[in-house]
Amino acid sequence: MSQSSIIPLTEGLPGQRIRIHHMTLEGTMRRRLLDLGFVPGSEVKVLQRSPLGDPVAFRVIHTTIALRKEESSQIFGEIIGGEYHESTH
Repeated sequence: MSQSSIIPLTEGLPGQRIRIHHMTLEGTMRRRLLDLGFVPGSEVKVLQRSPLGDPVAFRVIHTTIALRKEESSQIFGEIIGGEYHESTH
């Protein structure tokens, strides 16, 4: 995986699958997202954007969560496809 293929989750489109590479969030929000499964290697699916584009719904493992742009712009990964497969990471 090259650094040029690493994007923030904010750039993902509905239906795309992204493999988490790293995050720059700190503190309580970082801990919460790690606990929910936003860990390096996990697969995230972009579900949908709100009408104004913020927040965006994501699915990781068996959890759906809406993240604001200020949060999702600090989570980085690589687009791995357009289909999502549940995993047990």
